[in-house]
Amino acid sequence: MSENNAAEGKCPVAHERAAHPTQGGGNRQWWPERLNLKILAKDPVVANPLGAEFDYAEAFGNLDLAAVKQDIAEILTTSQDWWPADFGNYGPLMIRMAWHSAGTYRISDGRGGGGRGQQRFAPLNSWPDNGNLDKARRLLWPVKKKYGQSISWADLMILTGNVALETMGFETFGFAGGRADVWEADEDVYWGPETTWLDDQRYTGDRELESPLGAVQMGLIYVNPEGPNGNPDPIAAARDIRETFRRMAMNDEETVALIAGGHTFGKTHGAGPADNVGADPEAAPIEAQGLGWASTHGTGKGGDAITSGLEVTWTTKPTQWSNDFFDILFGYEWELTQSPAGANQWVAKDAQAIIPDAHSDSKKLPTMLTTDLSLRFDPIYGEISKRFHENPDQFADAFARAWYKLTHRDLGPKSLYLGPEVPAETLLWQDPLPQAEGEAIDAADVTALKAKLLDSGLTVSQLVSTAWASASTFRSSDKRGGANGARIRLQPQAGWEVNQPDELAQVLRVLEGVQSEFNSGAKKVSLADLIVLGGAAAVEKAAKDAGHAVEVPFTPGRVDATEEHTDTESFAALEPTADGFRNYQGKGNRLPAEYLLLDKANLLGLSAPELTALVGGLRVLGANHGGTSLGVLTETPGVLTNDFFVNLLDLGTEWKSTSEDQNHFEARDASGAVKWTGTRADLVFGSNSELRALAEVYASDDAKEKFVKDFVAAWVKVSNADRFDLV
Repeated sequence: MSENNAAEGKCPVAHERAAHPTQGGGNRQWWPERLNLKILAKDPVVANPLGAEFDYAEAFGNLDLAAVKQDIAEILTTSQDWWPADFGNYGPLMIRMAWHSAGTYRISDGRGGGGRGQQRFAPLNSWPDNGNLDKARRLLWPVKKKYGQSISWADLMILTGNVALETMGFETFGFAGGRADVWEADEDVYWGPETTWLDDQRYTGDRELESPLGAVQMGLIYVNPEGPNGNPDPIAAARDIRETFRRMAMNDEETVALIAGGHTFGKTHGAGPADNVGADPEAAPIEAQGLGWASTHGTGKGGDAITSGLEVTWTTKPTQWSNDFFDILFGYEWELTQSPAGANQWVAKDAQAIIPDAHSDSKKLPTMLTTDLSLRFDPIYGEISKRFHENPDQFADAFARAWYKLTHRDLGPKSLYLGPEVPAETLLWQDPLPQAEGEAIDAADVTALKAKLLDSGLTVSQLVSTAWASASTFRSSDKRGGANGARIRLQPQAGWEVNQPDELAQVLRVLEGVQSEFNSGAKKVSLADLIVLGGAAAVEKAAKDAGHAVEVPFTPGRVDATEEHTDTESFAALEPTADGFRNYQGKGNRLPAEYLLLDKANLLGLSAPELTALVGGLRVLGANHGGTSLGVLTETPGVLTNDFFVNLLDLGTEWKSTSEDQNHFEARDASGAVKWTGTRADLVFGSNSELRALAEVYASDDAKEKFVKDFVAAWVKVSNADRFDLV
């Protein structure tokens, strides 16, 4: 059969046959659970039309931000016939666009958020909760076209949300640029187990939400506005709200401020049944040119628009900042009703028609969502809402700060913020670090400190393990964690099981002794630098003992964070439940160890070769959690050899499982004697065809020196992952 079905007058998509590679077919359709190493090759240079040399920070720095904001403001109040503005103002639509761009963030793994402009791509561009936001981005195209690469889509979406708020009378807390666009959809974010939109298989037991997920249903940003699974129960909905906003790093006060502040503006859209709505942007026909959700209800737009199926306008002034949301929420009793689309919502009892229509001069009765009523009837939310109602200034300040946090949470440390509107105030959720004090250490000091560290009584394993534990908290997703700050000495990190608290405390006491002795002089060294330097010294010694003279690059400049500037609850989210680099497997993990190892490597921003080199090196250096021999495939632990790969690929051994969970294995030689033990995080380098290909490189007779060099390079990459000052 010809592949050119369209030319033969047939459907252009072949059904009931394997997909062509251009349609997404390939190995995964045969082996759907195979390791997806492609997530370790994110954002390849060849996919970037701007090239590797393009400096977005420099381009943004040359931007006239005030002029951009003025152009955005003109867009907001210039209604277009192809998608008319509600109340003559696109501001509420743009607030929703910015909110939903940033609102996918979840604190558990730092993924999601608005920092990469992912709302342009699948699946987010076609999530049910993002219905008709394709129109918002299309409305902004003239601004993006005018300023080109000087402002990314990621920054433009967030900035437009701010401009919308400001032009409707709200004083925002500030804005920072710095969100560089990417050019392909993220394939490394787990959005949930469901295969159907709005399904909720993510719950177990007493509505326990699977980690790391934040939203309650597939394709929603937060919660179902009708209530849990459409059940219009404000108290039950409050439970969902509290859990999902907590997982997105918001406390109760921030949650109330965000919902009430956002719902001060605009309306929802449910003019008719959902059956009238066409395919989402990814599934829409080619002639739709990336626009989806075409509706056959009336004109399909304006007063006939359908998005969520709910038809609620919250305030009497939907394009003006006010305290009207709380006035109306507390001003009436409410009874259940249905929208024209049949969705559950609430209407005020004994009320006058005081709510304006978005596209006519008529008035409507006050309406609310089930999740709005949660802000009144949940005891905790209710108390906060009453305070905000009685103190509008507190409400405005809380919303301004919560909006700023929502839209900047995944941007990284404040040092990465760009532009003239960055607030002077530093906030706790930004993981602040103090300024470095005193004269920096020089090369001679580094050499002397290395000698002190190696002569301190600490082993290669202890120095390497501590340095890894400190640096490997880094997450490329939201740029949190890392060695800078030495928060490994503070709670909660000092008490994490993966860090072996008793052993860690012993190592830190020795390191603090070395630090104290050195700092009695004129120069000062931070514990953060000393931890990294200890790892570097240990790697150099281990390489030397293997016959390789190497220098591990080290750049001082790290500082030590304080308890006052460390949010223990926020940092608790960084605790690893598994770390295959240390052969650590905590309890409660759904995925096998090799998948968790891959996920960790992805968060660290590692490539597949870097992952391979690091695991092989850390094993022979004895960096395992608990000092186990699992995967330590060498007779000379503490020496940086390629023995891990040589012995893993040894044809004279046979591996067999020794545990019911298929996580522990032993290798026996021809005599039947046990020679090695290992885990899935070890054996995957021999079983997975792509990882085995990499392991074969490092196991080769001519690869001893190459392995050491590659390990050192990957080690330094992790050690410096949070050194944004070095970029």
